[in-house]
Amino acid sequence: MPTKVVIGAQWGDEGKGKIVDILAGMSDVVVRSQGGNNAGHTVEANGEQYKLRLTPSGIINKNTLCIIGNGVVVSPKVLLEEMDMLNSKGVSTENLRLDLRAHLIMPYHIVIDTLSEKAKGTGDIGTTKSGIGPCYMDKAERIGIRVCDLMNEEVFVKKVRENVKIKNAIIEKIYGGEGVDAEEIISDYLGYAKKLKKYAADTTAILYNEIKAGKKVLFEGAQGTLLDIDLGTYPYVTSSHPVSGGVCIGTGIGPTMIDECLGVVKAYTTRVGKGPFPTELFDKTGDEIREKGFEYGTVTKRPRRCGWFDAVIVKFAVRTSGLTSLSVNKIDTLSGIDKLKICVAYKKGDEIISEFPPSLEELALCEPVYEEFDGWNGDISGVKSYDELPENAKKYISRIEELCDCKVSMVGVGPNREQNLVR
Repeated sequence: MPTKVVIGAQWGDEGKGKIVDILAGMSDVVVRSQGGNNAGHTVEANGEQYKLRLTPSGIINKNTLCIIGNGVVVSPKVLLEEMDMLNSKGVSTENLRLDLRAHLIMPYHIVIDTLSEKAKGTGDIGTTKSGIGPCYMDKAERIGIRVCDLMNEEVFVKKVRENVKIKNAIIEKIYGGEGVDAEEIISDYLGYAKKLKKYAADTTAILYNEIKAGKKVLFEGAQGTLLDIDLGTYPYVTSSHPVSGGVCIGTGIGPTMIDECLGVVKAYTTRVGKGPFPTELFDKTGDEIREKGFEYGTVTKRPRRCGWFDAVIVKFAVRTSGLTSLSVNKIDTLSGIDKLKICVAYKKGDEIISEFPPSLEELALCEPVYEEFDGWNGDISGVKSYDELPENAKKYISRIEELCDCKVSMVGVGPNREQNLVR
């Protein structure tokens, strides 16, 4: 495992945190490449539960170097709160590094995100109102403020004052909101700078040297393939690239430095927020999956929409990220359901569609074509090897491999490290 990418191969929330935590124990470096504190990973280890939003999941392993890459948008306040939480639970953050090129989420980003969503009414995107989108907008508009700016007081003060003039005009004149105070922001953020200074570095150089030295490097994705700004269910997507290609941009390495790409999925499908969801369940089975699988957002606590496993989606993720294997989580959640279904294609009118459509309008017209499988009974959360799984569970996994054209290398039967079966 010289360099391995772990991404979500559905709509996010697939349990990547647990997989990264397991693989981090075999890694020298763990890197986060995109997104912000709108993404949450829950890691359970040593009898503790850690809800992480910015810190790479490898932080639980004291000997692992953890990098927040240049493609991540960072709220200094949230990051410091998360570091304090980890320290309070006995986890050191001395092995954390924050890239100098990473962009900062500013208070006006959060205000604009909130007001913009409200102004859209029923046409809102369903963001977490954390300022992620507006921060990436500033990055593309080339008026963003980066970590390296925060470490230079003169530059930082100048940029904040310039941006606040522009942002307050938008907040007040377009949205009718209350503007932000530039001097208050400057005071708060310079305080954050003092605490973060020792962690700030050019992580692109560190990472390159670690790979060249033969170190084992793990790239941790946030969100999932169908939330990718280019490839996902646009406009109900995030503002960055959760696919494997985003790792190169978000960490400053070339694609030839990646050896393996692991896609994480659930044994069923979930999504948060709006947009078409072909296999969504609106019956008691959907409710049962939600409750048994604890399908509520790590960050927002919102109930997740639940549905049958969609092989069309996962095959799309295999193709667009060049996945070399899959990890199927939460197969234990499906225990006790008599009949299971997998979506093998879509039907639009009289047409059978085997590829995930680019158009949201076309996707909304698609109905799932299902294959049905016999379920299994009993608690499988204590199973210690793949061979011990019920035969029907193994048949279910084998069919996922065939339909998605990708081998399944791991199967999760619970949230803990020990509840992961390696094939």
